[in-house]
Amino acid sequence: MNSDGPIGVFDSGVGGLSVWREIVRALPHEDTIYFADQQHVPYGPRGELEIRRFSDAIAHHLLERGCKAIVVACNTASAAALKHLRETLPHVPSIGMEPAVKPAAAMTRSGVVGIMATPATFQGRLFKATAGRHASGVRLINQVCDGLADHVEAGDLDGPATEALLRGFLRPILDAGADTIVLACTHYPFVIEPIRRIAGPDVAVIDPAPAIARHVRTVLAQHGLGHDTTHAGRHRFVTSGDPGRFSAAMQRLTGVHAASEAARWDGGRLEPAASHA
Repeated sequence: MNSDGPIGVFDSGVGGLSVWREIVRALPHEDTIYFADQQHVPYGPRGELEIRRFSDAIAHHLLERGCKAIVVACNTASAAALKHLRETLPHVPSIGMEPAVKPAAAMTRSGVVGIMATPATFQGRLFKATAGRHASGVRLINQVCDGLADHVEAGDLDGPATEALLRGFLRPILDAGADTIVLACTHYPFVIEPIRRIAGPDVAVIDPAPAIARHVRTVLAQHGLGHDTTHAGRHRFVTSGDPGRFSAAMQRLTGVHAASEAARWDGGRLEPAASHA
């Protein structure tokens, strides 16, 4: 792999930008390519095999663009496809999302931890293995948050509908006595402030993205793939949806204004399309 190549980051939509922005903060000298599979967003309700096929095609698309590492910035895709990517692309460092059960279990005082995630994340082997390793003696309240990623994709981060949705999701967690909440979907950090407001000051809310960014830095160093630190990172954005809408959502969520490119699904593969501002 070429150490000057970009880091490939992908998600079903804009949620993975919560991870991308932390990678950029931690590694400002690294180039990135962010891919949003908005034609298929959200991944949460989809089956494992379908998500694995999408993830495999996206990873190959990013490698064709010269990426030196793949970050699966999606808990659902990590649960369904990370093991597969590591087995089929052993020469490429692949980093995924793991629900932050370990830090939550160490942090909780009440012994009750709430997990906010999609159905596919809870059903995946990765979550079950993580919970089995790190949640001994801790009660996990697994809360499926159907529709929340859609609100983030639509830019509704703090409106009445999102507030009502969050209150409904948080009620079982808070009623069970949880004092720690894990955000196990990369879309959810974009609504972390209303979650904190509803949960109250005595409840810790864990966003795993900063820890993932630190892990990316460690993995690149271990493989000798770090870019020259005098280099100023450059960033490209690609979506299988509408580039204009993606760019607008990215600016709204991260403050970054940049052109985005289109890629189109064709027979299970991704093909470049025309660029858009």
